[in-house]
Amino acid sequence: MSLVGRTRARGVETLTLDSPHNRNALSAALVGDLATALTEAGEDTGVRAVVLTHTGNTFSAGADLRDPPDPDALVGLLRQIVELPKPVVARVTGHVRAGGLGLLAACDIAGASTTSTFAFTEVRIGVAPAVISLPLLPRTDPRALARHYLTGERFDAAEAARIGLVTAAGDDVDAVLEPVLDGVRRASPQALAETKRLLTTRVLEAFDRDAAELTALSARLFASPQAREGMTAFLERRDPEWVV
Repeated sequence: MSLVGRTRARGVETLTLDSPHNRNALSAALVGDLATALTEAGEDTGVRAVVLTHTGNTFSAGADLRDPPDPDALVGLLRQIVELPKPVVARVTGHVRAGGLGLLAACDIAGASTTSTFAFTEVRIGVAPAVISLPLLPRTDPRALARHYLTGERFDAAEAARIGLVTAAGDDVDAVLEPVLDGVRRASPQALAETKRLLTTRVLEAFDRDAAELTALSARLFASPQAREGMTAFLERRDPEWVV
């Protein structure tokens, strides 16, 4: 059974992360299912744009610590979103953590409800937001990102919009995204593909330049003693040994 639901309305394919038992964490299975769904949507001439959304109160909790995806597979998924020749629009009505923020940054446009919260929690379990930096660093305010990367603190949708992590936030995320989806429905498929190519040049340059190094960094950190302690502490719901 797929962990990604699929529906379509007037040329917009909605892909729904549907793994509520682990808060849509990025497991190997979920990454694989989403990659397959994106490939099929990208090849389907009846699809004008893709909306990426979720079940439950969490868009994605980040990497699944019990069944983590291969770092190369996660890089491939993020690049696939960036390179898809159709706009990918994130629709967030819940919380986003760690690796889930990489999905958000890879999307072309992102709308969030005012109840959504965000946090780069990697530093709190002994790792770094390595692979997800590929789409994040070119698209997000660097001074704000330094604070949120280094502290792991939670921030709200207004801050996410201010720093460029999301495009816009509002009480009703569907109202926020309505003019966006109306706009892409009125645009020609050729124009959308070529305009997206213009917009993603810098992001893809980061993938070409840094993907191998950041994938290696991610693998090294996840295999480290501090990461083992951090992940164990997280699963045991206690502070890791380094907290002072």
